[in-house]
Amino acid sequence: MKKYIIGLVITVLLISFTNLEVFAEEKGDLSLAEEAKSAMLIEQSTGRLIFEKNPHEKLPPASLTKVMTLLLVMEELHHEKLALDESVRVSERAASMGGSQVFLAAGEEITVEDLLKSIAIASGNDASVAIAERISGSEEAFVDRMNEKVKELGLKNTNFKNSSGLPAKDHYSSAYDLAMISKELLKYENITNYTSIYEDYLRKGEENEFWLVNTNKLVRFYDGVDGLKTGFTREAKYGLAATAKKDNMRIIAVTMGAETVKKRNAMVSQMLDYSFNHYSTHRLYEKNEVIETIDNLKSKEEEIKVITEYPISVLHKKGEELEDYYTEVHLKDAIDLPINRGEVVGLLQVMKGHEKISVHPLTVERDIKNASYFDLIKRSLKKLLNLN
Repeated sequence: MKKYIIGLVITVLLISFTNLEVFAEEKGDLSLAEEAKSAMLIEQSTGRLIFEKNPHEKLPPASLTKVMTLLLVMEELHHEKLALDESVRVSERAASMGGSQVFLAAGEEITVEDLLKSIAIASGNDASVAIAERISGSEEAFVDRMNEKVKELGLKNTNFKNSSGLPAKDHYSSAYDLAMISKELLKYENITNYTSIYEDYLRKGEENEFWLVNTNKLVRFYDGVDGLKTGFTREAKYGLAATAKKDNMRIIAVTMGAETVKKRNAMVSQMLDYSFNHYSTHRLYEKNEVIETIDNLKSKEEEIKVITEYPISVLHKKGEELEDYYTEVHLKDAIDLPINRGEVVGLLQVMKGHEKISVHPLTVERDIKNASYFDLIKRSLKKLLNLN
């Protein structure tokens, strides 16, 4: 395994690798998603593209928009800027949203977790606006964050005008972009604790109890499906960003523009079947595995452990010999303190010969603080005593 350290611009390299490698002989040969306007099929941990059809066509996403809404919610929870048991007061504007809704009342207090369920299970437009207002103060400000995240991910064919997916001028996305947003969302593994629920209740046991039923019926009828989001408007037709996991391999399948729910579900099921029948993954690193240890005299802890942010694997065809992969580690020349857990300090590149297969961010095991004056004196005395 080859490893070396160089200085680099982390964000540029991560974004530049969003063009996925495809198993070239299959790109145009598979008869998948024939009745969809566009489609994408990828393996989540590797980012390898298995199939695409008109992947960059700008189309109305309808409630597939909520994949981005859920991503921003999960980021807030991850950074502890939001808590699942926190109560949110529903505004009149949120309560007035049309389309799919969970019938929140203006002035009602509801927990973040119940809002998350309402979006993930029942696609509640009112819940989407309520959580957007809690996070950013207004839906408009939240939408600005959605579009900032689009740029951060290096996506070119998405522009959001609202958090719900209700029809709006210049509100569009593509199958490719939605697959990339779904891939990012699934880094927060506990999102499937919500998107996999087939039915649940709001206000359980109360007079205004509301039954939540998952709009993604594959959660119940396709083994391994545990998310993510459906979408429908008259303009968009039927769309689905689905994910399923079997034998440590997670597949993401996106279809847009199907004429009926039945056709949409059949196409996604066929895409998932093809993936699980023909491919498997080989795990290179587990989540939070230590990749490098850096000595840093200025940090409170002398050693900084650099770890993987999520599991890293390679995808290969079943029955074929596993190819000779190796990895290269690229760390920043200078790591400025303090560093927060989750901050990217380097990259791990999976290589095959001279070909770059995938790029993965590396972070630190825990928050790293500057050493105090007392820490530095104690460290110097310890080294002096060891020398003597």
